[in-house]
Amino acid sequence: MTEPDRALDPTAPASAPPARLAPRVRNSRVFQWAVAVGAAVIAALGIVLLFLLAQATDNRDLYERNYQTLFIVNVVAAAMLLATIAWMGVRLLSRLRRGKFGSRLLVRLALIFALVGLAPGLLIYVVSYQFVSRSIESWFDVKVEGALDAGLSLGRASLDARSGDLVSKTRNAAAQLSGVSDAGAGLVLERLRDQLGAGEVNLWSGSGQLVAGAGPLSFQLAPDRLTSSQLRAVRIQRTFSAIEGLEEASVAGASGAAPAIAPRVRVLVLAPPATLGLLSDGRVLEVTQPLPTSLVANAVAVQEANREYQERALGREGLRRMYIGTLTLSLVLAVFGAILLAVVLGNSLARPLLLLAAGVREVAAGDLSPKPVLQGKDELGGLTRSFAQMTQQLADARAAVDRSIGQVDAARANLQTILDNLTAGIIVLDDQGGILSCNPGATRILRAPLAACVGKPLAQVEGLQAFGDSVTRRFDEYHADRQHGLDHWQQSFELGGHMPGSPLGNHEAVTVVVRGADMPADAGGRSAHLLVLDDISEIVSAQRARAWGEVARRLAHEIKNPLTPIQLSAERLAMKLEGKVAEPERVILAKSVRTIVDQVDAMKRLVNEFRDYARLPAAELRPVDLNELVNDVLQLYGREIGDAGAASSAALVPVRLELDPACPAILGDAMQLRQVIHNLLQNAQDATDTVSASAGPHEVVLRTQWNEGSNRVRLVVNDSGGGFPEHILKRAFEPYVTTKAKGTGLGLAVVKKIADEHGARIDLKNRLEDGRLAGAQVSLSFSVAA
Repeated sequence: MTEPDRALDPTAPASAPPARLAPRVRNSRVFQWAVAVGAAVIAALGIVLLFLLAQATDNRDLYERNYQTLFIVNVVAAAMLLATIAWMGVRLLSRLRRGKFGSRLLVRLALIFALVGLAPGLLIYVVSYQFVSRSIESWFDVKVEGALDAGLSLGRASLDARSGDLVSKTRNAAAQLSGVSDAGAGLVLERLRDQLGAGEVNLWSGSGQLVAGAGPLSFQLAPDRLTSSQLRAVRIQRTFSAIEGLEEASVAGASGAAPAIAPRVRVLVLAPPATLGLLSDGRVLEVTQPLPTSLVANAVAVQEANREYQERALGREGLRRMYIGTLTLSLVLAVFGAILLAVVLGNSLARPLLLLAAGVREVAAGDLSPKPVLQGKDELGGLTRSFAQMTQQLADARAAVDRSIGQVDAARANLQTILDNLTAGIIVLDDQGGILSCNPGATRILRAPLAACVGKPLAQVEGLQAFGDSVTRRFDEYHADRQHGLDHWQQSFELGGHMPGSPLGNHEAVTVVVRGADMPADAGGRSAHLLVLDDISEIVSAQRARAWGEVARRLAHEIKNPLTPIQLSAERLAMKLEGKVAEPERVILAKSVRTIVDQVDAMKRLVNEFRDYARLPAAELRPVDLNELVNDVLQLYGREIGDAGAASSAALVPVRLELDPACPAILGDAMQLRQVIHNLLQNAQDATDTVSASAGPHEVVLRTQWNEGSNRVRLVVNDSGGGFPEHILKRAFEPYVTTKAKGTGLGLAVVKKIADEHGARIDLKNRLEDGRLAGAQVSLSFSVAA
């Protein structure tokens, strides 16, 4: 696009870098050179036409010889000027309709300059036209021309009268062809030719085919057919008449030769069809009658006289056309110059404004690339330079902002990565307690899909209603007491079976320490609250285990020391009094001693269990085949292990095995795992034995499963007992918590401790079948050996 075009078109890219402006500068120079060459050609053409006009005025013969050339040159010049003006007008109107900026200004300037040049030019043109026309007309005798015109009119009237008479006769003759077939039309046409005194009488079909004829035309092999215009004129007007051969006779008379066509009157009349019907095609009757020789001679004489007069008056008409054409050309040149000047001046005035408008649109669209400037020293050029500087400053500011945004995004990404990998849970709440954001740690600790609940109040998340209400109340208390001087509050919550609807279920309790604080308000004045959650369940469990271990160690030490003297003293007392007391007293004495000894043995077993729990050695993890270990332990229950799935018949409560042969070796301590399996089976049998066999399946199921997806092996023990009460379920792994009348409550505690040593996940729950309690299930998940 050239620079003037670009100035007219603000949608063209005005923000090209300097390296891309060079082609547009070259295009602009080419356009300016083209305009200059075109103006020079037009000026030279005008000078040549004026010179030829001056020469033709002084020399008539020169004008007559060059009339054709002058006429063609005038037409070409006028066509070029009109085409140029039309092209420029179309461009301006097209830009105006598209709403291009500056188009109205350019159109207004063009109209102003055109009117300034057109109004005086039209006035001069009208005056000159009248002067030239009247002056040239006064050079010739008007009366002679009038007489010749009257003679021509009289001749034409005479010929028209003969033509009208022949038309009337032909119309009457056409009526005689009604009902005459095409085959029998020849005889009728011969009769009509004699009646009319015509030279030829022909009958044509509606499609222009010769049907029949009477005269010379009927003997020709390829007669001249009627033209489509003649047929159309006959159908529309029903008659057609023409004088033919008169011009040829005039030319032949001037040259002394015989005319090619004798002057005649030719009449065409629409004739009736051969048969009546809707589909019948009409026919055309043609009659030609030769003109009288005297009439033709007089008409040719008058026409020749008029032609000679017109040839003599040709100089007058030529001069008048030349003067009028020159005046018209001068007017067109003036209008073209005015419009061209309007476009050039309007372009020079509107170009800075168009550059600024295009630049403003690009800046509004976000394009801050370098903008072109004008090197002029006027205010408009300075304005374009200032705008380019402002755009560059905006671009620099945007680059700085983009860098800052990139740094902020990187920091936000780093912070998000840190939050996603924190073991602590992070929750951000709004003023109404709604969840704004959270990290995966919070979802893991609370066992709830918090990410899917963003926007919902924390108290409306399923299973966290009580926790959410507690957090809301704690924030209210924190805000109510502003004099505490603390920037946060902290409280521990125990989530588990005791909380209604807890997502953790009834088999697991989680102790969570929650810290709450207020976050700074945003730009809109909206504040938010921060919750930090730490799962201290394992810490609490470890502390309890260590505490119970210390208690067990001290109890074992304090209780075991006096047990042996007590037992020995009781036995010695029985030996000393043997035979020295009466029989009733001896029975009482023996019973009392036996009771003391039995209770001492029971105390010793309890103390030994305390000692074992307190002194459980560290696990030595080695690859262990869990299925083989299960079979070895089951040997202690008095049965041989056959195929998987066989039930024990020796045990009071049978044990059914469901071992997965695909289970790989796990990492574990074989001795401790034996104790785990023994404790779980013993508890399961004891729980099943308390339930009547008629209540359902009376057996214990021990199952191993290999989960390839998680790469872990699972050990599951199901009993058919009465399950665990809710208050026992959440504390089942604590020492001395038991449902058995004679139990110590250390079985599951030892299992939990060994599972922690192995890094195994342990799960305890009540089993439901068809909506009823079917027993309890304990499962452990072990990692496989490498």
